[in-house]
Amino acid sequence: MPNQHGRTAVITGANTGIGFETAKALALRGATVVLAVRDLDKGKHAAEELRTAAPTAHIAVQHLDLSSLASVRAAAEGVRSTYPQVDLLINNAGVMYTPHRTTIDGFELQFGTNHLGHFALTALLWDLLPPTPATRVVTVSSAGHRMGGPLDLDDLNWHRRPYNRTAAYGHSKLANLLFTYELQRRLPDGGPLAVAAHPGGADTTGSKTAMSHSSILTRTAFAAIRPLLLQSPAMGALPILRAATDPQVSGAEYYGPRGFQQSKGHPKAVRSSPQSHDADLQRHLWARSEELTGVTFPV
Repeated sequence: MPNQHGRTAVITGANTGIGFETAKALALRGATVVLAVRDLDKGKHAAEELRTAAPTAHIAVQHLDLSSLASVRAAAEGVRSTYPQVDLLINNAGVMYTPHRTTIDGFELQFGTNHLGHFALTALLWDLLPPTPATRVVTVSSAGHRMGGPLDLDDLNWHRRPYNRTAAYGHSKLANLLFTYELQRRLPDGGPLAVAAHPGGADTTGSKTAMSHSSILTRTAFAAIRPLLLQSPAMGALPILRAATDPQVSGAEYYGPRGFQQSKGHPKAVRSSPQSHDADLQRHLWARSEELTGVTFPV
């Protein structure tokens, strides 16, 4: 990883799991790291751990609840009031396989948190991003973006269909990719890069919480094969770190583990689903996202 001194990274969901490991790696290379987290107490505890690991690094904590557009706006203002520029924006936080719930603004929870919250945050911080390819917007998707079938832009909140939490999660992760590809298409040559990544099977708190909603039989079976499918959060962070810092990365690339079924291993460029490359769907989701969030990009 290149030296990160003089660079500022904002990482959502950085108090645990792959977000924490991403923050740690960047801090150790000299970056100023802003932990954008929902739980301030957990964020402060994570910041203390990072300061122990990287005593000379500058670590800050910013409250951010991606399920509230008001909180997203407040967080963006908090960053803007403190930092003159953001070199790395890593859209990492998310929820997974939740029961049918809505955000404060009435959006289906997984789509509202995983996609709309990050869409709005990126737009609100956009003018802080220097116009250079070293500037990155890295959005964390998932191999699960292939689940759920076609994305229905007219029923994003699941009012017309029986709710399927697995499909809803898949759609939110598909939206992360559609957003990345459309953002890159709108960017000028020589400007910031929009890149996506996924951690493979990372053994994180989120994966354990998601599995807790499954049947006893499913949990028992998964426990038996967990070591074969999952890797540590530190390994899961590597595709994100490569997308964020590798000088050879190009816009609209997607990084994941190189192992079997992209579940484990060191990062490489991987392919996403055909649906994620649907240019009409990318444009329509962008327009719908602007409409729902009330936030527009200057690109």
